[in-house]
Amino acid sequence: MIDTSDIKIEFPKFKKEMRKTHTILIPSMLDIHFSLVENALNSCGYKTEILNNKGPECVQEGLKYVHNDTCYPALLVIGQFIDALNHRDDLDHIALLITQTGGGCRASNYIHLLRKALVKAGYGYIPVLSVNPANLEKDSGLEITIPLIKRVVAALTYGDFIMYLNNKVRSYEINKGDSQKIVDKWIKNLRDQFYNNKGSSFRSMKRNMKLIAKDFDSVELSNEIKPKVGIVGEIYIKYAALGNNDLENFLIKENAEVMVPGVFGFALYCCYNGIYDKEIYGWHKKAAFYNRVAIWYLGRREKIIINTIKKYTKFTPMKPFKETKEMSNGVLGHGTKMGEGWLLTAEMVELCETGYSNIICAQPFGCLPNHICGKGVMKTIKQHHPDANIVAIDYDPSATKVNQENRIKLMLAIARENLPSKQEI
Repeated sequence: MIDTSDIKIEFPKFKKEMRKTHTILIPSMLDIHFSLVENALNSCGYKTEILNNKGPECVQEGLKYVHNDTCYPALLVIGQFIDALNHRDDLDHIALLITQTGGGCRASNYIHLLRKALVKAGYGYIPVLSVNPANLEKDSGLEITIPLIKRVVAALTYGDFIMYLNNKVRSYEINKGDSQKIVDKWIKNLRDQFYNNKGSSFRSMKRNMKLIAKDFDSVELSNEIKPKVGIVGEIYIKYAALGNNDLENFLIKENAEVMVPGVFGFALYCCYNGIYDKEIYGWHKKAAFYNRVAIWYLGRREKIIINTIKKYTKFTPMKPFKETKEMSNGVLGHGTKMGEGWLLTAEMVELCETGYSNIICAQPFGCLPNHICGKGVMKTIKQHHPDANIVAIDYDPSATKVNQENRIKLMLAIARENLPSKQEI
């Protein structure tokens, strides 16, 4: 028998010189955020493209190359990549970008699953870039510079801000489509600013967000009382329409108001975990310092969001993350940080305390962190918040959309029975 233990498989790498010749494909997840991140990357010398191919073809391609017991988000992301490659002619000038969390969650292995799938599909020559906070791959060819960080963080800040106000407005707008016009207007405006190396400074963000807030505040709204529904869960399934069967639009059609916690919460959750690693487990003292710096940097931008909503709109802003993170206390400890960990629990409690007691916990079937930190804490949350109306919805290739929607409709029926006579916005 031949000993293959020392054989190392070399996969193609994205090299710095490819920035001028290759288009980097990025899987879709957050439409507003990623439209801005795309231009943030392009303004720093990259050529990127957010994939918009969706539908059963992505699922079928994923099932061909990813075992369906692995992870539904991985199956969808890889399926979307391969489906896109099947319809392109410029394959010699294409690269793929994917994230790795660096934790024990299976998301850390997506890049390896993707590379194996590319080989099986005949695309093994296409390089894959890794974006990871844990420095898992040091030679991915993606150069992390200060201007790039500033613009990407600015894109995520604007994304959370616009998404929050859009969710506050679109369920109640009298002239349907007003909120989407504002979203489209500001995505174009901000993309243009990024191309001209503007829009990412602290001062320009405050100025832009003031104007965005005034636009949303000017939309004429009805006084109709509707069920207020929050969406939590595994980060991809929570946000991606491809992963959750267009859950947000389904809830809007069912005459509900939708609230989805922003991506800033997940970023700060990851940073705080770097500190808890040191405090609880005695690990990574240097990493704890860098994470404190990141928390300060992100916290300043979170403060702009909250203060702008308070000052220039009629809406109630989200809570600062330093308050959100404490909301898991008494339910789940901060040492539980696999996947979405204690953040998932904290977000459900925050939603209950801010009027969104009807909650959908969207999770991939078999996702252990979500079953423990989401479904596993529901009983305790309901003990603390008797008005909590929480339903866990599993998403996987074999789950039927009709069954998922029927369970959500049952949750909404209970929500309508519990509607208050007066509702805050």
